[in-house]
Amino acid sequence: MTSSADEYVLEVNSPDATLALGRALGCCVSGGTVVGLVGPLGAGKTHLVKGIASGNADDRECEVTSPTFTLVHQYSGRLTLFHLDAYRLNRSAELLALGFEELVREDSAVVVEWADRVRDAMPSDTLWVEMTPLDESSRRIAFMAGGGHARGILEVLRNVAR
Repeated sequence: MTSSADEYVLEVNSPDATLALGRALGCCVSGGTVVGLVGPLGAGKTHLVKGIASGNADDRECEVTSPTFTLVHQYSGRLTLFHLDAYRLNRSAELLALGFEELVREDSAVVVEWADRVRDAMPSDTLWVEMTPLDESSRRIAFMAGGGHARGILEVLRNVAR
């Protein structure tokens, strides 16, 4: 595990640990938070979002599926959580055409899977999460804060995830 003001890197060794990390992040997000998820197929991005949705909903189990075909899912909780999938998008303009900018509000948090495909449409203050499979169940997860809001979320997450 490594850590700096703008970066926090750790390894999780099971899907349950990924879910727990997501729950911790879901408890930390605040209005206007944008999380950009990056990683290959099977890295656990949607599983992490399931934890985020649960943490945002006071640990209530949330039925989370990948929005690959619908592009946007919405979950209720402390904040409205919007879950987007940019896998099928060819350019950033397509994300903006979905109304992405209107989803980023004081009463919501937004998580974008495959965010690297639409990087130039993502706010500069995005909390980037890069998930790298190490083996079948272990993942290296690197959080990188793009600005002050994301840095604050990261600071809280660091304390909660200990």
